[in-house]
Amino acid sequence: MKPLLVLLSMFMLLSGCASQPDDGLRCGVVSGYLDPDQSQDFYRAVVTHLDGKPVISKPNYRISPGEHTFTFAELISAPSLKVKLAARTPKDLVIRVEANRRYHFAAKFNTGKRYRGNDSGFWQPVIWLEEAHECELPVK
Repeated sequence: MKPLLVLLSMFMLLSGCASQPDDGLRCGVVSGYLDPDQSQDFYRAVVTHLDGKPVISKPNYRISPGEHTFTFAELISAPSLKVKLAARTPKDLVIRVEANRRYHFAAKFNTGKRYRGNDSGFWQPVIWLEEAHECELPVK
């Protein structure tokens, strides 16, 4: 009986030492690498700023959980869009990032009316797909 208690005690002690994910390394991913569904008026977009700081656009942004403000520029190539270059301004989207989730962004072309001239209301940044995705920030 005593050897069994010793063995159980050692097992419990070792299981307490088992590696658990570090909550400080938890993250979510905001992505733009997938081609959005143009049949639903979703087009590519690129990130210009993250939380107010300029960034070089990349396919994935691994970030800590919480609210983050992304600034996007749209890449809408619809032939029906007739706005001036000055109307193609960047727009912000606040994304509430959860750990182990991936958020795919796009530019939503608002096709409800004709857009011409300086009308910047022709698009908005959106999350068009959300999915489970394991994520851990690199150790610094």
